[in-house]
Amino acid sequence: MTLLLAGDIGGTKTILRLVESSNSLGLKTLYEESYRSGDFPDLVPIVQKFLAAANLSTGNTSTPEKACFAIAGPVVQNTAKLTNLAWFLDTERLAKQLNIPAISLINDFAAVGYGIFGLTTQDLVTLQVGKYQPDAPMAVIGAGTGLGQGFLIKQGNQYQVFPSEGGHADFAPRNELEFQLLKYLLAKYDIQRASVERVVSGLGITSIYQFLRDRQIDTENPEIAQTVRTWEQEAGKAEKTVDPGAAIGSAALEKRDRLSEQTIQMFVEAYGAEAGNLALKLLPYGGLYIAGGIAPKILPLMQNGSFMLNFTQKGRMSSILEEIPVHIILNQQVGLIGAALSASRL
Repeated sequence: MTLLLAGDIGGTKTILRLVESSNSLGLKTLYEESYRSGDFPDLVPIVQKFLAAANLSTGNTSTPEKACFAIAGPVVQNTAKLTNLAWFLDTERLAKQLNIPAISLINDFAAVGYGIFGLTTQDLVTLQVGKYQPDAPMAVIGAGTGLGQGFLIKQGNQYQVFPSEGGHADFAPRNELEFQLLKYLLAKYDIQRASVERVVSGLGITSIYQFLRDRQIDTENPEIAQTVRTWEQEAGKAEKTVDPGAAIGSAALEKRDRLSEQTIQMFVEAYGAEAGNLALKLLPYGGLYIAGGIAPKILPLMQNGSFMLNFTQKGRMSSILEEIPVHIILNQQVGLIGAALSASRL
């Protein structure tokens, strides 16, 4: 048995999990807790508090032998600076202060890649069965706060996960409405180019809604309108009191606001097209996995055929994309699972 510590470290929330690993039983969660990241000056006191609570709960006073922390931000030479926190993490310092011999830091989306191997069939919804090839590359794309992308390559008996910044590639409009959206974003934010993340993300949902609203495509629902305006008034504040993307998604799902329905339709189409772009570049016959918090929340709208139509609509390459397995990840703790699996490999 090996005792592992896994962490999902974000600017708002830090989730820690104590895990027991064995060759026969795999990974077994012993204790888990969540903390507000901003309440602590560094990761070390959070881990110390967590381990003390875990010891009381489990009666186990052993220190973890290995730890892996998934970080919301880039990891460079075993160091990381969180985007929304004044934390600077260094594996050597963490190992010394926490008395854990082996510690690694990985990008949070890389953790999602590793986490795929800890999922069950109940954690997935398949949009396209395709023709699975066991040794082929795999791809991950996930819209949430931003748009994460990554890929996995078989190396020996294991897969190596590689994060990317593909979400910051250019948004590529494909029809007149999307061209209008691009022009709207360039003018609204006074920018020279727009990334696909400005469209395919939680912020992107709000931007699409604002675009359709300002073009007077349809009348507004008073409740959604107020939520969006409150969010607009809170621009620049560190913490928002409303989440317009979630409100728009719920209204579209429940078919109680035509403008929200049109917004999510446009979002899903752009999401499918970008997932298809990623698939063209990697040919992930091992599977393309859709992660992030948005897809499970609007699952019926992801399953109605629009996502896959735009995924495969690539001209002469359409038949190739029809053979790629496509799955939505339902388990929102896939990053923690991945951090634990990554820790076990140290």
